[in-house]
Amino acid sequence: MSQYKIIFTGPVGAGKTTAISSISDAPPVKTDAAASDMTKNRKSSTTVAMDYGVMNLEGGEKIHLYGTPGQERFDFMWDILTNGGIGLVLLLDNTRADPFQDMRFFLEAFDKFIANTAVAIGVTQMDVSSKPSITEYHQQLQTLGLKPPVFSVDAREHNDVSLLVQSLLYSLDPGLVGE
Repeated sequence: MSQYKIIFTGPVGAGKTTAISSISDAPPVKTDAAASDMTKNRKSSTTVAMDYGVMNLEGGEKIHLYGTPGQERFDFMWDILTNGGIGLVLLLDNTRADPFQDMRFFLEAFDKFIANTAVAIGVTQMDVSSKPSITEYHQQLQTLGLKPPVFSVDAREHNDVSLLVQSLLYSLDPGLVGE
């Protein structure tokens, strides 16, 4: 039986906890605390250690899903959580002031991990703000020399998050994703 570990990261409020909750086959473990800094302007609670969920695959395989805290002050958890991981899902909130800056920040923060694995990017809140477009994300990524899969996702929708995870697995090894 194979066990895989995928890391979800991104800025505060991008949908990491929600995405893990929408695809986990078991009730997720959350480490939320009341937001006490500028985060409280975006949401009332925030992840302080990690979120954890699990997806059960055919044949008894499991994908363990770990969500990082979005605040940089908890970045010590990022290295801990990526240990043993096979890939990264980066969620970006399209309504933030500069989602490209967020993208560059997280791609740089996780660059060593991504270099040894793969990344897939999900852009949330595109129903609220359609700018920048997915095409513009691709253009920004090209300037960084990256060509990861990029999708508009609703973190509440199982199928959207599942497609994002499948695209990451396919990037790693086309044989990991069933026909």
